[in-house]
Amino acid sequence: MPSFHRTLGAVLLGASFVGPVLAAPSTGAPTTDARLHRAVDGSWRSAANKARDRYRHPVATLEFFGIEPGMTVVELAPGAGWYTEILAPFLHDHGHLIEAGASPRFQKRLASDPAVFGHIAKLLPFSPPTQVALGPNDSADMVLTFRNAHDWLNRSPAALAAVFRSAFEVLKPGGVFGVVEHRARPFENAVHSSQALHRIPEDYLIELGLKTGFRLAGVSEINANPKDPEDINVHRLPPDLAGPRSEHAKMRAIGESDRMTLRFVKPTPRTACH
Repeated sequence: MPSFHRTLGAVLLGASFVGPVLAAPSTGAPTTDARLHRAVDGSWRSAANKARDRYRHPVATLEFFGIEPGMTVVELAPGAGWYTEILAPFLHDHGHLIEAGASPRFQKRLASDPAVFGHIAKLLPFSPPTQVALGPNDSADMVLTFRNAHDWLNRSPAALAAVFRSAFEVLKPGGVFGVVEHRARPFENAVHSSQALHRIPEDYLIELGLKTGFRLAGVSEINANPKDPEDINVHRLPPDLAGPRSEHAKMRAIGESDRMTLRFVKPTPRTACH
């Protein structure tokens, strides 16, 4: 892994590399860590989905973002619900989960298991750049996107910028925008690498976040994969293995894509003036 990725985060943060943040133990109730492990180990998750944990590190990733069980969380473009089946039970008792951009396939998954998904607070239409409203301003504690940013950039840079603006607006001051995205090589043309490889350079997303008004509060290598050469289309890698069968063994040996994990924070009035 090029040292650039950690260096950039250190420069912008004014600090060294930031790793996972663990919740402090509390008396009488399970810790955040215990709740997350319980959700990840849940019987409702398929063996195929659990097999992805070794590459996607859901517990460490969500702890790094600072999730807590009483939060209002917005998940963007949930796809088939890989992360939703962790977030929904984790937030079940005290929090609220809002899903933006629920596909028919995703809605069918929700309906199939109401015990796990039946309490989801709201399903929102979400189609950047025209339909991006995520709720009232200053109403959410956290917005999360997992491996989606390139899809919006493929529509247009304006579409991706609209997503960042919408996340900023819906978050409360101090709220977190957590981004996991396939990583391109540093300083590549972002539009080209996104369209050709479904990857975005880390510097591009960090700059976009800062332009939107966020503060970069953390850069983590939780989801890094140094085996990934970063110059191939991510769909050739697991789990898709979209390339010819003759290369599948090689792709499996690489594993899933190298990914950046960024923690942006909406400044509070006090931090914004410093």
